[in-house]
Amino acid sequence: MYTEISHRDPVRTEDRPTMRPALKDLSEQSFDVAVIGAGVNGANTAQTLSARGYRVLLVDKGDFASGSSSRSSRLLHCGLRYLAPGGSLWDFVRHPGRFAVACRMARDAMISRARFVELTPERVRPLSFCFPVYDDSPYAGWQVDAAFALLGRLGGRSVPLDYRRLGAREALKTPLLEHLRAPDRLKSVAMFREYQFDWPERIAMDAILDAERMGATVRNYTPVTHMARKADGWRLELADALDDAVPPVSVSARAVFNMAGIWIDDVNGRAEPDGASRLITGTKGCHIVVQLPAECRDYGIATLNRLNEPFYCIPWRGLHYFGPTETLYEGDRDDIHVTPEEIDFLIGEANHLLPGLKVSRSDVLYTWAGVRPLTYDPAQPLGARSRDLHDLSPNGMENVFAMTAGPIMSHRSAGTIAADALAPKLAPSGPAAEPSYAARSVADIRRAVAEEQAETLVDVMFRRTGKGWSETMGREEAEAAAEIMGEVKGWPRERIAREAADYLEYLRRTHTFPA
Repeated sequence: MYTEISHRDPVRTEDRPTMRPALKDLSEQSFDVAVIGAGVNGANTAQTLSARGYRVLLVDKGDFASGSSSRSSRLLHCGLRYLAPGGSLWDFVRHPGRFAVACRMARDAMISRARFVELTPERVRPLSFCFPVYDDSPYAGWQVDAAFALLGRLGGRSVPLDYRRLGAREALKTPLLEHLRAPDRLKSVAMFREYQFDWPERIAMDAILDAERMGATVRNYTPVTHMARKADGWRLELADALDDAVPPVSVSARAVFNMAGIWIDDVNGRAEPDGASRLITGTKGCHIVVQLPAECRDYGIATLNRLNEPFYCIPWRGLHYFGPTETLYEGDRDDIHVTPEEIDFLIGEANHLLPGLKVSRSDVLYTWAGVRPLTYDPAQPLGARSRDLHDLSPNGMENVFAMTAGPIMSHRSAGTIAADALAPKLAPSGPAAEPSYAARSVADIRRAVAEEQAETLVDVMFRRTGKGWSETMGREEAEAAAEIMGEVKGWPRERIAREAADYLEYLRRTHTFPA
């Protein structure tokens, strides 16, 4: 999957492709649909709408998939967390509507799991996942059995769960599980097959490149600074986030999909008229990455922490990560990172779950944190997990839609939901095309810059080549990668040096990685 950094002949300026459109070239262009936000859900929405024949503009205020899509727990999970959210099952009895939502979300998860594994197996990795059942667990073994039986009936049977429940004695002989707490109180361990998105950012890039192939216009670092209702749709003002000297431009679109995740309310607030009420509640999820014994590398654990919240120990690229947290987040959405207190909390939960590993602060290689764009619900302080597509037409925002709580695992159905909602209101202006869900080859640095709109070293290392997601976070390769970017983009020496230094500062600030 990884590509080696190498120095080849510099790319001559006159031969260099210019795949990222200049902002001025978008001025006064007209589109059927503007999709705002290029995370996995926005990317797939652009791909699906392009396949249906709509003329699509896809823009993002930052890089593609640089927000919540790159900060999740990376699970293409089976939906167990919806049926076993941590509280008593009596909560479902008291609130039958929540049980109906849980079953719908679990069904979506199972179907999405099967479709993704079948269509794009190169982008997922199967894992042996374990769910320990203790004598004081909120769920008894038979209830876990019932949950998996329900999951099996809800959909996606072509990719089985391989579910079985081991007795405590047998489970404690299994790698990783041998380190579980309180072996004398362990009743059993549910084992099942789970799948992991190895690299969500690249999944988004696959969809973006395919949308572009089918005619979509895509551009990163392009915030929408204003939206105004016109007789024939919407007029959007676009800016260049990387160069204040570039004048803003205006484009028009007959419909708008606000897929901006945690920034959805910000985007709606720039509309005229702005009739949208609050849609987003953000909750923060933090992870710490450690190196566990080699024999544990194919095993993961799904459980509940001491707050009865979902908690995982997940293998990934030869390492393991623990998380997530779930706390209300009202801080700077452009500066999300794990705090020392959150690291201590995760270490404490890791050692409560697996005391035999004795995880310490010095074992933490790096961290990451993201904020979930959950649906605002005054009755649920941490937001509702039900994925909703909001038609804002009744609020005076005709043909504007916004999607909240769209999980990564079911992102491909997000595009279908969006396109189906638009179809009765707006016919496509062009012919339909066939989308491709094949995994595209991972770009080397030159191609990432020339063909995939990589504008910074962080873009290259994390979202184009994946070199940043390693034990060293690509620190030893940063200078060489900046040199190659500089050759392709014609940067002066000062800019190359600054790009490498900015990358190391990004690792320190965003991932608690030592400088």
